[in-house]
Amino acid sequence: MEQKRVFSLLVDNTSSVLSRVSGLFTRRGYNIHSIAAGVTMDPRFTRITVVVDGDDQILEQIEKQLRKMVDVRDVKTLKEGSSVCRELMMVKIRANVEERQAILAIADIFRAKVVDVGMDSMIIELTGNLSKLEAFLRLVSDYDIQELARTGITGLSRGMDDVKWF
Repeated sequence: MEQKRVFSLLVDNTSSVLSRVSGLFTRRGYNIHSIAAGVTMDPRFTRITVVVDGDDQILEQIEKQLRKMVDVRDVKTLKEGSSVCRELMMVKIRANVEERQAILAIADIFRAKVVDVGMDSMIIELTGNLSKLEAFLRLVSDYDIQELARTGITGLSRGMDDVKWF
């Protein structure tokens, strides 16, 4: 049975490490739903969050292959309930003066921010889990969405039990 899995990788902060990690997936024909990377508090390391899908056997194989990579220091599976995962989304909506108030009301319900207003458009910034972002998109789908940008999921496990110090 196909399922999505969120892997959180702690890797050495070296040139082309992201390319090598993503290359592992492409060489084996695995589809990446999202990938997000950024330097941690310790500049020696980067955290990469990868969302993939597959059956249990494929996902276990992916995890084993990730653990074998030289640059990879730690691999965690971020499970619902024991981790916090978020995604940032920006949506540019065509909006005339009459439509703005209704769009602002929807944005307010989702605790979204208006980050730009032009003569005929608005850019809304929203952070949350996948269901929140999808619900927002459903509510604004009657408006003319001009552009959409998403960061991909990033996350951390809850608590201190599995924190690695190198």
